[in-house]
Amino acid sequence: MKYFVTGATGFVGGRLARQLADAGHEVIALVRSPSKADDLAKRGVHLIAGDVTDRDSMRAPMRDVDGVFHVAGWYKIGVRDTRPGRATNVDGTRNVLELMRELGVAKGVYTSTLAVNSDTHGVLVDESYRYHGPHLSEYDRTKALAHDVAETFARRGLPLVIVQPGLIYGPGDAGPSHDLLVNYLKRKLPVVPRRTAFCWAHVDDIANGHLRAMELGRAGENYYVCGPPHTLVDALAIAERLTGVPAPRVTVAPALLKAMSTLMRPIERVVPVPANYSSEYLRVSAGVTYIGSNAKARATLGWIPRDLETGLAETLEHEKATLGPR
Repeated sequence: MKYFVTGATGFVGGRLARQLADAGHEVIALVRSPSKADDLAKRGVHLIAGDVTDRDSMRAPMRDVDGVFHVAGWYKIGVRDTRPGRATNVDGTRNVLELMRELGVAKGVYTSTLAVNSDTHGVLVDESYRYHGPHLSEYDRTKALAHDVAETFARRGLPLVIVQPGLIYGPGDAGPSHDLLVNYLKRKLPVVPRRTAFCWAHVDDIANGHLRAMELGRAGENYYVCGPPHTLVDALAIAERLTGVPAPRVTVAPALLKAMSTLMRPIERVVPVPANYSSEYLRVSAGVTYIGSNAKARATLGWIPRDLETGLAETLEHEKATLGPR
């Protein structure tokens, strides 16, 4: 099969492109800088310079493909300049799906997120859940808008499957979960918020979930390809058992983090603040639960994610090797 992949130089998109190529598929990857994707080229992936915000850059390489994986997205928490969020997440998604329709692509998989549900307040929701209200971050807000765009196209007949991961971790990550684990290993994580919880899934399992959604997913359906739910406190306790590095003993109440978030709001308007001390970062850390049930993906797609202890063991070993002896 011949597949078109956006976001192939990203964490999930890169693993997906590799898995597709390893399975013998022809892969066309849209990348901003082909010179920075030599590892994909060596696997036989065809690199095309372009961007999801530039519709014309995708038209020719998307022509005559059997399927489209739209994985590209903007994911930043606590940054001052959030303008790329709408351009990439919302407008970029509309560009990809309009081209799918124009070119008559047989099937597509769009990467959404559990974050469109906002804080579920400890409830393990499923695909029937819909959140209507203000979002905690610009990432959540723009991905929710993009999700609405995708569902609108699907309702109008576009053969599209939507997958919704939770927290994604694994070797090679460069996002917030990577920073969390590295700071933990370096013993620079003094406190941890109480009750904050995510559905933790290894990046290779997430990529496999995308493949299964393309092969087995029903057009017009959403699937939670998210791992098992764990609080941050529990996840770091598992990390301590695996590494012997003590987890933070001090936990912070959600109310305190919310109060700190409110205090930071006027300060960051006039003074540059590190992302992980920003009002937005504190707000999404304050006892928030981004959790959902993967029962539908298990039953329909046959998707079985690994448990957190297995995935963290590999990830932490990789991070320790990267950090070197200390």
